[in-house]
Amino acid sequence: MKRASDFRNKEVINVEDGKRLGFVCDVEVNLEQGKIDSIVIPAPLHITNFFSQSKDYIIPWENIKKIGDDIILVDYHLPERR
Repeated sequence: MKRASDFRNKEVINVEDGKRLGFVCDVEVNLEQGKIDSIVIPAPLHITNFFSQSKDYIIPWENIKKIGDDIILVDYHLPERR
């Protein structure tokens, strides 16, 4: 992995339950240390939150277990939805 933009076309799968979380839309970078802090995946759109602001999944770097050619495996506990 050479650039943060290399994450954009990778699908994220949660090893906790096997669910597909989506594709990386952004990364959070610590500019002082020059390291990636977390990856951001847009939350799925539901009818109940269509008009409200959806909360994206922000997955810390420590929760990333494996980065492959096409997918990223993470160990992430999904927040409860109302």
